[in-house]
Amino acid sequence: MEKRILGIIFSLLGTAGLILAAVYFVEGGSGTRNIKNIVIYAILGAIFFFAGVGLIRNTKDKPS
Repeated sequence: MEKRILGIIFSLLGTAGLILAAVYFVEGGSGTRNIKNIVIYAILGAIFFFAGVGLIRNTKDKPS
């Protein structure tokens, strides 16, 4: 059960990272800092999101 909760937390963090990357993308700006922020938040968000989804899918419930 703990792995499933950790998967939910990772998925939420990943979603937040992807949303933050989208916000930086929509705001625009042509500086290098803006591009770095978009790439970093998008990559970390995707990693956390897919790790969380993987934990949720692969964790089997044990009957109590």
